[in-house]
Amino acid sequence: MTARTRAVPASSLLPRLWLALAALIFVSLTLAAHAQERTVRVGYQKYGTLVLLKGRGTLEPRLKALGYRVQWSEFPSGPPLMEALNAGAVDFGSAGETPPIFAQAASDALAYVAHEPAAPKGEAILVPKASPIQSVADLRGKKVALNKGSNVHYLLVRAIEAAGLSLSDITPVYLAPADARAAFERGAVDAWVIWDPYFAAAEAGGNARVLADGTGLVPNHQFYLSSKTFAAENGPALDAIVAAIAEVDAWAEDNTDAVAKELAPSVGIPAPILSVALKRQTYGIRPLDEAVTKEQQRIADTFHGLKLVPKTVDIAGAVRKPGS
Repeated sequence: MTARTRAVPASSLLPRLWLALAALIFVSLTLAAHAQERTVRVGYQKYGTLVLLKGRGTLEPRLKALGYRVQWSEFPSGPPLMEALNAGAVDFGSAGETPPIFAQAASDALAYVAHEPAAPKGEAILVPKASPIQSVADLRGKKVALNKGSNVHYLLVRAIEAAGLSLSDITPVYLAPADARAAFERGAVDAWVIWDPYFAAAEAGGNARVLADGTGLVPNHQFYLSSKTFAAENGPALDAIVAAIAEVDAWAEDNTDAVAKELAPSVGIPAPILSVALKRQTYGIRPLDEAVTKEQQRIADTFHGLKLVPKTVDIAGAVRKPGS
């Protein structure tokens, strides 16, 4: 015998169809929401306001309210971060004075968003304590370690100019901070130009003497940068990032010891040493004014004149106007 197929009443199918339809609508809406959510890729270094902002987690809710999520990427120093910004691998980051200039010489992609006040005591030229070198003029014929294209590159240029020397009078040895410190400690170089917190760590090590810091030579600004494309298309997101940085800055300025404890594990430098560096840092993010823009242009023109960057760059043309 052949079994007769029983018909399922249409009324019993309706609840199942409604459930399936509701599930489909829910999935569609969820996918649409994720498709509309944009990503802000922030590049940061182990030391500074951005890593503190990452640790405190206060940027994420600000940007989520605007339909963005945050993706963080760590960089060892300013130059590779600026390269990533040029290449479109990150949307926002920070660096000292010199890395953005080298990046501008390679591409017209960068936009200056804001800066921190000058901190000339946060970088220095160091020599061993027992070194016979007593002045910058004594660096003639000596090997000087530094990170090429970093903020201290300009400090070295200005310091030797003020001493009546030129770059051709010394032997620059281009090394990243960790390699430069090793070379300095084993006597492979005669001097080391470095920024905080590595500067503070070298001082605490007991075998470094400050030959000159940036006082009277360089402002040592910290800049916050984006790409021109991202800035043009995501103004509210950039304003939210600046507001979040300002909030963290206001807290950090009055709580340097707490900041030091928070950063010590990621930086790998004891909190008491970081406190020294943080007290030399400045706080209070603000838009670039005419004076800061002109000073940055002066740095760019200096490097072009030394043939360290291949062409002139226009700083004013790359400055983002607040709210734009």
